[in-house]
Amino acid sequence: MTQIRIADAAAFLGVSDDTVRRWMDQGALAAETDDRGRKVVDGLALAEFARDRASAPADPLGDVASSARNRFVGLVTRVLSDTVMSQVELQCGPHRVVSLMSTEAVHELGIQPGSVAVASVKATQVTVEVARD
Repeated sequence: MTQIRIADAAAFLGVSDDTVRRWMDQGALAAETDDRGRKVVDGLALAEFARDRASAPADPLGDVASSARNRFVGLVTRVLSDTVMSQVELQCGPHRVVSLMSTEAVHELGIQPGSVAVASVKATQVTVEVARD
């Protein structure tokens, strides 16, 4: 069983340590005590808590049918272009998403810093990493 410290749980959830403690005090998030006497959260319980409370921003494209399951609404923060290709960076909540596309597509879509956009990711290869014990 993975035990997550309060500070780490707060970082994963994007809230303060005090908010995590308040949720524990309210019984919304189950707390345990580790072998050092510190309050911790069970990793599975934290994952379920995060999933149940996740709220994505409204999709600015409205009702769209897509086979991509990974859609990130965000704000374009940077566009680097040459004559053929462009690098478009979006800030989607705490995540930075980078896309490479043709400069022609950037111009056609009117993509510029400050634009609201949706990054759709459909990947057959996703690498998942974990810390070594």
